Amino acid sequence: MAVELDLGALTPNQAARRQRVIDSAMKLAAVGGYDAVQMRDVAGEAGVALGTIYRYFASKDHLLAACQVEFARAEQRRLELRPTQGDTPADRVVDVLRRATRAQERQPQLTAAMVTAISSPDPAVSGCQREVTAVMAGVLAGPMGDIDPKLKAEITRTLSHVWFSALLGWVNGWTNVGAVGDELESAARLLLRDIER
Repeated sequence: MAVELDLGALTPNQAARRQRVIDSAMKLAAVGGYDAVQMRDVAGEAGVALGTIYRYFASKDHLLAACQVEFARAEQRRLELRPTQGDTPADRVVDVLRRATRAQERQPQLTAAMVTAISSPDPAVSGCQREVTAVMAGVLAGPMGDIDPKLKAEITRTLSHVWFSALLGWVNGWTNVGAVGDELESAARLLLRDIER
């Protein structure tokens, strides 16, 4: 099992270097996808030594999975700035899901690279997988409102699995990017159809 980096223990300069590495990897992935993210190129883009990257990230997949964490957190902040629309829990959840998937659709190369990395069996990725799952749970739980906490957790977990599965299907060419939102809406409406306001 990989040792996880304590981000709170980083000095401001270390945190800034780590963020430059993430930003550089995201920039390269947005243009050329997963294959365009080569550690030497990331180091050059970030203005750091190659060894610096490996202080923070054990592998390319670990780096891109950390990018997924950053992307998810940024999207969560954007979603929180605009109130959720809809009269029912299903309508509100669908609103959030549609807005979140549009952000992914706008950057297909980056999204595909991050989904590929977060799917990796690399032990260094597991912490990022947990973080993304927690962010997704937060994004999905709020719009459901005041429903039974156990039911909310089960619906959130199921929607997270559908979301990931739909993204994986798109990345692997089984479906198109627009189908991700459709799959999520269908699942949300099925899971929440019996819950009133």
